[in-house]
Amino acid sequence: MKHSIAIGLLSTTLFLAGGAAAQEMVFTSWGGTTQDAQKTYWADAFASESNIAVTQDGPTDYGKIKAMVEAGSVTWDVVDVEGDYAVQAGNAGLLEKLDFSVIDKSKLDPRFVTEYSVGSFYYSFVIGCNKDAVEACPKTWADLFDSQKFPGKRTFYKWSAPGVIEAALLADGVPADKLYPLDLDRAFKKLDTIKADIVWWDSGAQSQQLLASAETPFGSFWNGRLTALAETGVTVETSWTNNITAADSLVVPRGAKNKDVAMKFIAQATSDSAQAQFATATGYAPINLESNMLMDSDLRNSLPDMQADTQVNADMSYWAEHRDEIGTRWYAWQAK
Repeated sequence: MKHSIAIGLLSTTLFLAGGAAAQEMVFTSWGGTTQDAQKTYWADAFASESNIAVTQDGPTDYGKIKAMVEAGSVTWDVVDVEGDYAVQAGNAGLLEKLDFSVIDKSKLDPRFVTEYSVGSFYYSFVIGCNKDAVEACPKTWADLFDSQKFPGKRTFYKWSAPGVIEAALLADGVPADKLYPLDLDRAFKKLDTIKADIVWWDSGAQSQQLLASAETPFGSFWNGRLTALAETGVTVETSWTNNITAADSLVVPRGAKNKDVAMKFIAQATSDSAQAQFATATGYAPINLESNMLMDSDLRNSLPDMQADTQVNADMSYWAEHRDEIGTRWYAWQAK
């Protein structure tokens, strides 16, 4: 992924007023508004409370993580990664085991906790529509894949990751509880029916631009991007029917120089207050189960964790096991 990857990335070190912190650590994420919020509500708060400076770096790069670990020269301490990668990298020996005597996992959503990772935040792929640009908005994945009923261009996430393949299978009538193992032949056959009408987005910012301009008046989006777009005055309709959840995770690369500090940073970033503040700023759901109690009730109702009636949980373990083979087929199909 991913989330609004910024052009020319952040590299800002936070210092306390009155002098440099006694220690430093490096937090790496995807840039853009997501990392801006992580900096404000996690890194700045951690620096203030601990007197440990936090340098921002990025974007997250899985090849770089592997190269650093293998070279024994790790410069990143905590990294925001996709949930399926966290599982895969943990299994491959690229990550440190987390210290749950420091990180209180009892308060965290168990769907997003492994011995090598905890959730950073979670989001849903939802159907978004620019209501001013069309006569009617698609309500279901089947609608979004119906170019006769809903003609025109539609947009989907470009990269191989949980979301689009599941949406294609749901559109083709596969029950939500029967998605896995993914029937790739069936999914790509369904995607073929609208391939000529797909415009791919590769960042959250691009997805917003496509919808706001009505170049693609509807498509599949990260829910938080629709929330943010609506706040700019665009008349956005969001359908949560069979919203597909996925999560980012926080990990520590094996050999990180500041492993003990990294554990303390993750504990702070996943605390109820930090998660509530981040969720309020971004529209993504907190992974701390007590954060909702600290949030405005109207806002809570707009987050993925309050849309559980028809929610579909992407299987991160399945994706971790099949990530490479799915990616190979995905990019070959896109290139045809």
